[in-house]
Amino acid sequence: MIKFIKGKTNIKNGNGDLFFDYNKKIKPLKFSTEAKNVFNAGRELWRYYHCFPRVNVNASYYDIKIYFQGSKEGRMNSKSTDEEYNKLMGGLREKMKILAKAIEPKVYEYRFLLK
Repeated sequence: MIKFIKGKTNIKNGNGDLFFDYNKKIKPLKFSTEAKNVFNAGRELWRYYHCFPRVNVNASYYDIKIYFQGSKEGRMNSKSTDEEYNKLMGGLREKMKILAKAIEPKVYEYRFLLK
């Protein structure tokens, strides 16, 4: 993923993928300020999660949430008793809402959704 973001791929010949021309040189991706803020907020949550012993080093967003929030009857609890987690998750959610508002016009412009 990091190589792709930086515009470097190790694929020489295309495999006929429908959505990506592997023979075409790609440019490094540039992220908006809103996207970078989401990355940073997510990174802070990830760092906090990894301060605990015996955690999954390959944890997904869902894995981190279930670790702190727990579950009952197969459903994730809506809150955690860990105040630091709640603070970090609140910050991440706020940044994601801001990013969603920035992306919304493009969703209609590129016709992913129709008005």
